Parts: sequence; structure tokens; C-alpha cells
Amino acid sequence: MNRPWQIWTVFGLGLALMFGAMGWVSVELVTARREAILEENVRLALWRMESTLAPLVAQESGRPYFEYTSFYPAERAYTNMFAPIGPGEVRLPSPLLEFESPLVKLHFNLGPGGELASPEVPTGNMRDLAEQGYAKPERIERDAAMLDQLRRIVQPATLAAALPLGPPGAALPPVAANQPQGQQLSQAARNLSEYQVRSRRYQEAANSQMLANPEPPTLLGDVTEGTMTALWADGALLLARRVRAGGAEYIQGAWLDWPAVRQWLLSETRDLLPGAGLAPCAAGDGHESRRLASLPVRLVPGDLPAGFSEGWSPVLAVLIAAWICVLVASGAVAALLLGTVSLSERRAAFVSAVTHEMRTPLTTFLLYTEMLGEDMVAGEDKRRRYLATLRAEAQRLAHLVENVLGYARLEQGRPAGRLETVRLGDLVDGAAERLRTRAAQAGMDLLLDLPEAVRPQAVKADPSAVEQVLLNLVDNACKYAAGAEDRRIHLEAGRAGGRIALSVRDHGPGVARDVWGRLFRPFSKSAQDAANSAPGVGLGLALSRRLARGMGGDLRLAASGAGGASFVLVLAPA
Repeated sequence: MNRPWQIWTVFGLGLALMFGAMGWVSVELVTARREAILEENVRLALWRMESTLAPLVAQESGRPYFEYTSFYPAERAYTNMFAPIGPGEVRLPSPLLEFESPLVKLHFNLGPGGELASPEVPTGNMRDLAEQGYAKPERIERDAAMLDQLRRIVQPATLAAALPLGPPGAALPPVAANQPQGQQLSQAARNLSEYQVRSRRYQEAANSQMLANPEPPTLLGDVTEGTMTALWADGALLLARRVRAGGAEYIQGAWLDWPAVRQWLLSETRDLLPGAGLAPCAAGDGHESRRLASLPVRLVPGDLPAGFSEGWSPVLAVLIAAWICVLVASGAVAALLLGTVSLSERRAAFVSAVTHEMRTPLTTFLLYTEMLGEDMVAGEDKRRRYLATLRAEAQRLAHLVENVLGYARLEQGRPAGRLETVRLGDLVDGAAERLRTRAAQAGMDLLLDLPEAVRPQAVKADPSAVEQVLLNLVDNACKYAAGAEDRRIHLEAGRAGGRIALSVRDHGPGVARDVWGRLFRPFSKSAQDAANSAPGVGLGLALSRRLARGMGGDLRLAASGAGGASFVLVLAPA
């Protein structure tokens, strides 16, 4: 896989796969977290509704059976209460005559013969007695209309079959929450367990309420009150129980105002489930996990609000940390891959450029040495010119090899030389002869501008490294300014912000703006670039900057334009 586009395609596919997997995991975790919060809110809402309903259910469960007649004889309230009231017996009004509640429409009593009556709807002389101070006529008329409506709804046989007749303290259902520790339950199993716990608490409360109102020991007959049970009858929500007294069986209870009860319960849980609703349900319909224990009603939680925020959580922290790690790792791999591909391309270009750069001098060597060896060159002057050409080409190859080896040493982490304290004048003078020779070979003049004020300045530098940097700069000036009318190369010294600066300036065309970004980048010159530009492999400036920075200095392009290019070598003072 040598082509970069293939490498990047494979990397892109791997990255897309990884981000897709991370995105899927993130969505699943966030969804699971949101569902867990929803289920927790459902659980809290159900318990809150049960607690809200408890006083109402307890109140209706705790009513003695004799309160379901408009008036009852005081002497036999707990005995033969349903027998006709005889002359002289004291009549007591039922508290239900004056009972008012926005949640209860009507109380009713279904007799053994199927007759449906209500303590709020007295008849005959009982009504006259009630209107004397216990109930207003208009209310009795309203309740009578409700009683007629209830008679059309209630089916006595169906109602009796749906109601248990168990003594207080009957066996309670087992609770799934009492399973062995460590057993993992699904969410549905946990919800069912919660329902069983709530159902157990409801039955315990009902039984304790019945036990709190025991029958007195002077009973003339056997009286048994069943548990108050909520059920639906043709759309009407009833709280009813079976009562056995005096050998006869009765059904007593209350008709609840379902819209008012629903609004009341939902208002208590609006902070937990703002979009929740309540719907009727029947036992065994599969909705036990979200069903109220006290009413045959299931909670429809709806969705959490769009702006809901679960806040900070360990799951969110782990998810953010995982995404940060994935992004950092992806960036690191991309940077490493980019560097590797770029380095591979530049090294391949460097090999091509070196091959092209060496081909010309080697061809010249082969041709000239063959001609000189076979005495094919006539005349001493011509032989000297051939030898001078061979010397120049040898120096060109030596300079190329010197740069490559120097850069290789720096890449391997080996220092180029040892820093020492040296006077600037001595440093420049030591390299001047070699620099002038290189300029003369190109037919150019090297001019030194070294003010006396800076010549004594001591700097920390490696003289051989400084000479190599200056030689590379002069060599570039000789190659790229060879066609200039002004054949001068200036080597100048001065101060720059407390440091010493050596600049090499020519009068050539300058450096093209499109190559500024890769000017100091190694291996940036391809074989095509080498063929269409001045000789070189594009390694001199990269090596020179590395050498300069290794001495605590720097090398930069100071100016470039129609007046030529100027490179500045900055050295640290001693």
C-alpha cells in the first residue's frame, strides 16, 4: 500500500467504524440512562400516588357497615341493624348524609334482593327526617339522579363475583423483592416486585383498619366485612366490599369521581412525570408493573421533557472521558500517519533528487577521466580546464555528501560539534577564505561588512557548524543569483535584540513566495524540482537551521524580493 490515498482511505474507514461504534455505544448508554431515570420516576410516582390515595381508601374502609343506611337504631348498630326500626327506638343519622368530597360521587348499599340504595338518598319518612337538618332537598335530588344512573351501571352478580369476602389477617401474597441476595432482576421483574410490595402494604393497611374497628362482644348475629376493593363497572370507578350480617349478604361502597381522582393524582406527580397519564386496567392484563395497588389503574409515564437534563453522573463522566480519549487517540494516529506519509514522500523525493544531482557530476567524471586517460585532450590549457571542472564537480559532490551526513548525524541525536566561546571576527575570518573560493567558482564576489564595533563580540558557537551554515548560504546565493547583473554577495554582521546576527544577501530574483512554507523543510525537493531549478537536493537550509538552533541561535529568511534574498544567522552572545 504505497499510495497515500489508499492509506488515508483505510484510515478513514477505520475511523468511521470506530466513531460509529462509539456513537452507537453513547446513544445506548444515554438511552439506557434516560430509561433508568424514567423508571425511577415511575417508581417514585407510583409510591406517591399510593400515599396520596391511602387516606381516602382508609377512610372508606374504616366505615362501619351500618353507616350505609340513612338512619340506624343506636341500640343495635352492631347487631341486627338492617331489621325495621320499631316505635320508640332512637334513630341516629349516618355521617354520610352530610359527607361532601370532590372525589366521591355517591355511597351505595346493594341489598340481598338486588335493591340498590344510598345513605345519601333517604326515602319515605327518612327523607322528611333528613331534610329537617341533615341534608338539603336539592342535594338529595342530585344524589337520587346519580343513584338512578348507578342502577343502570351496576350488575349485582358481576359485582359480587369481583369482591372477596375474607377475614382480617388473611394470607398476603408473596413479595418478589424477598428473593436471595445477588439475584439480578430485569427492569420488568423489579417493577413487578415493586407492585407486589405496594399491594402487600395496601392489604396490610386495609386489614389493620378493619382490626382497629372490632365488633363488640354483645353481638346478636355474625357480621363479616370484606376488604374494600376498587373495580370498574361499565366505566364507573367503585370502591366496594361484601358484608355478611344477620345471615344476609350486602355490597357496600362508594362511587368515585374518576376524572377528579385522576387529576388529583397526576397533580401530585407532575414534577416527576409532567407528561404522564392514568388509564383503566384489569387484573392480569400485563400492566402490573405500572399499576396502582389501591386502584385498577395503570400509570402511562409518557416521555421525559425535551429539555430534561439528568445532571452530572458517573455514566456521563465516563462517556465524556471515553470520547476525549478516542478523539485524542484519533488525532495522534492521524498526526503520526500524516508525518509518516509526508516523510515517506519527502524521502522518496530526496532519493530522486540526489540521484539526479549526482548523475551530472558522475557523467562528467566518467567522460573527462576517460578522455584524459586516453590522451584525447590536446593542449595543456584544455587539460587544465578539464581538471578544474573535475575539481569543481568533486567539491560539489563533497558538499552534497557533507550536508547529507551532517543531517543524518542530527537525526540520530548526535551533536554536530562542541560549543566554544569565540570572537566574532575570528569566527568570520576563519570561514572567509572558503566562502570567497566558492563565490569565485561561480564568478561572484564576496564582500565582508564586519564593523569594528562587533568584531570583538564573543559568541557561543561551533566554528565548523557556523562555517557550514555560511557556506550553504553562499552556495545558494551562487546558484540562485547566478543570472543577476550585480554579482556581489554580502556577508554582514550586526546586533539584533541583544544577539549577534550574520546575514548573507545577494542581488538575485529572491525566493518565490510559494516555497516559503517548505523552505527549511528537509527532503522537500523532488527530482522534477531539481531538474527545473538550480542544482541541489533541498537539504542545505534544513541542515543549516538545525545547526543554528543546536547552537542556541536561529536561521531565518529576513527579506526576499526583486532586490534579492537575505538570510540571517542569529548567534547567542557568550
